[in-house]
Amino acid sequence: MSASLRPVAAPFVAAAPAGARVRTRLRVSAQDEAVLRAAGRHLGSLAGQDLAARCAEGWLDARGRAVSRARRKRALTAESSSRWAGAITRTSEDQWQLAGRNLRAARSGLRARIRAIKARLPVPAGSRAGRARGYATGAGRHAKMVHLQVLQARLAAVDRRLAAGTVSVVRGGKALLRKRGNLAAAGLTEAQWRAEWESARLFLTADGEKDKAWGNETLRWHPDEGWLEIRLPAPLVHLANRPHGRYRLSCPVEFSYRGGEVAAQAQPERGEDERRENRRAHQRRRGGGTHMPCAGGKRRDRKHQGQLRGAHQGQRNPLSSVENVAV
Repeated sequence: MSASLRPVAAPFVAAAPAGARVRTRLRVSAQDEAVLRAAGRHLGSLAGQDLAARCAEGWLDARGRAVSRARRKRALTAESSSRWAGAITRTSEDQWQLAGRNLRAARSGLRARIRAIKARLPVPAGSRAGRARGYATGAGRHAKMVHLQVLQARLAAVDRRLAAGTVSVVRGGKALLRKRGNLAAAGLTEAQWRAEWESARLFLTADGEKDKAWGNETLRWHPDEGWLEIRLPAPLVHLANRPHGRYRLSCPVEFSYRGGEVAAQAQPERGEDERRENRRAHQRRRGGGTHMPCAGGKRRDRKHQGQLRGAHQGQRNPLSSVENVAV
């Protein structure tokens, strides 16, 4: 193999997706909408303040990020709750990290473009030197020289921002922000743009908790009864219609797409039953797996499992996957 060729890595099997996004539409009443907007505006304001504080800190190591998040979370808890504060600080960190990756990707792209131009500039216009080809005309070559200076200036600015830890994050989206400068081209009035901008900056995001029934303690959904409850921030508890500062929507909530998976996540005991049944079905498809109850309700010990495997050597083992046999 030539030394100039990159060696081909060994093949591997990529892991299956670990999560999915499932959406549904809520047909809320006027009262529900007012409460949701009030909570979203309040939490969105806190999220904006926290994001600004995180961006001002710049680059941090792992310990610095943990200390910073703990400090910011304590400051936010008094105005919301511990779980809302945790979701806000986690989202701010994710946004900052994403902006940093985008900035590094922009630097890589600028460097690649500069290398490509520099490789062709030494070759006279309209000629060729080895594998490098010059630009077609002298005017085109001059334009590329000017463009090279622009790219180098942009690269220097990006390097300075990376060294200082200064990133750009727009809550609501940079694309929507740019539409404000030319509403006619976007086909929006100022009132329509303002409504979209305020909606995009609302914050109603909760982190799931594995062992909590109905999802978590902030957003709770009951798959069988179809209700959805929201834990209101501390300043808005007077709007609650359920105990412990919760507000239950008046409309039924259901997920038509992959609703069973969402319900399994919302109800841990149901999810465990479904996973156990899936293992049994998978074992039956593999051929010959049987469900063998055992006195006392305990699993067979490893020694007995080895005996079961050895007793069926030379013929098909009915316990082809012992670890999947429920006992």
